[in-house]
Amino acid sequence: MKKHISDWWHGKKSLLPHLTHYQFDNTYFCESGRAIWSERDYSSFAEEAYIRNVIAFRAISMVAQSAASVPIILTRCGIAVNQHPILELLKRPNPIYSGRELLEQIYSYRLISGNAYLLALVDAKHQPVELMSLRPDRVHVLAGNSFVPSGYRYTAGNKYIDYLMDEETGRCEVLHIKNFHPLSDWYGLSAVEAGAYSIDQHNQAGSWNQALLQNGARPSGALMIKKGIGPGFMTTEQYKQLRENLEKNFSGAMNAGRPMILEGDLEWKEMSMSPKDMDYISTKHSAARDIALAFGMPPQLLGIPGDNTYSNLAEARLALWEQTILPLVEHTIQAINHWLAPCFNDGIQLSYDLEQVPAMIERREKLWKQLAAADFMTINEKRAAMGLKPILGGNKL
Repeated sequence: MKKHISDWWHGKKSLLPHLTHYQFDNTYFCESGRAIWSERDYSSFAEEAYIRNVIAFRAISMVAQSAASVPIILTRCGIAVNQHPILELLKRPNPIYSGRELLEQIYSYRLISGNAYLLALVDAKHQPVELMSLRPDRVHVLAGNSFVPSGYRYTAGNKYIDYLMDEETGRCEVLHIKNFHPLSDWYGLSAVEAGAYSIDQHNQAGSWNQALLQNGARPSGALMIKKGIGPGFMTTEQYKQLRENLEKNFSGAMNAGRPMILEGDLEWKEMSMSPKDMDYISTKHSAARDIALAFGMPPQLLGIPGDNTYSNLAEARLALWEQTILPLVEHTIQAINHWLAPCFNDGIQLSYDLEQVPAMIERREKLWKQLAAADFMTINEKRAAMGLKPILGGNKL
């Protein structure tokens, strides 16, 4: 199949040898070895969501830290392996970060940009000895001759280095873990991009509230010249002096409530507009719920009032693990296992252990009760459902 696709692609490419980009049946291709640049701006995602928005920051941090806390285990032919070079590598991937810190970076990058990249530093025997997490905005996909990339380009400043993929084995020193994107063959869809409008609304609501506090905790009024007195307008110099005086002595939270002394023909006219009139709180909470939804986070866990889908925090926490964290862990561990395990050629397989996750205790207790009450199952069937080995005499009802 791979050879067939490659032959088809070479036949198509020969039709347009003078172009670097091609389109066949609404599918875009690029000349082999050229970097495919993402249209999404990772810097903006990180700035507007993770750095400036408290809801997005908390959601990303909770999901990434919880996912990184899931213990990674190693098995060979279904038997647990406690000591192995790959376990040491994942425990201490490089001199800078611990294994948990590295995993937290991977999960955070995936939530912010939709992509995460791992670089393996290998020794003379091509065995991985260190793992490094690469910033997504510094890595670009190198297009291949078929539907898979030919490698990855890491750029820092005006210098870059290419990590090419082995055409025979498909092996590469860089592992690309990405979310599904319906419109991109090379990059994953960011959760920040899906919730961008809500993040902007929430940030604007915060900026509005900040400006409100800095202007005396209320919208501005107007200084007006009394009717029938004087020419009805101020000179440019008078206007400039009055504005400087207001900004210096009556603006900001420290000057809130300070009495204003008006001279001559000026009078103050209130032009207040309360947050209730603008439905400020409701809009902000609605945007916060949408942001939490984009990251798969139940709003109750972030202290957001509104529609409580779950009756208590325990149910919300369990839903977070089952619907968001565990699928993220499963996909990531499978990708790392597919990438690293073949380097050691001894039938090992990476997985994760839910028995050591405190948040899953309630689900296990519920399963225990259900199995204990299942009188139509043998002891060994119940043990198999719990992931335990069979025992002698356990096949009878």
